[in-house]
Amino acid sequence: MPTIRVEMFEGRTVEQKRAFAQALTEAAVRTIGASPESVDILFFDIQKQDWATGGRLWSDPAPTKTD
Repeated sequence: MPTIRVEMFEGRTVEQKRAFAQALTEAAVRTIGASPESVDILFFDIQKQDWATGGRLWSDPAPTKTD
């Protein structure tokens, strides 16, 4: 029974999540032979202020590039 954890920035619609859940379920069925009923998908909506990459919060303004 695969459990797929999806973490992404908040703002996706219920319809987008529904379509993504269907696509992930189909991929699990096709690639690992799971039954659709055994695939669990958990969505975690993350605010940009709660996610950082390279020491910079995603909510911070993008650094300006200097040539």
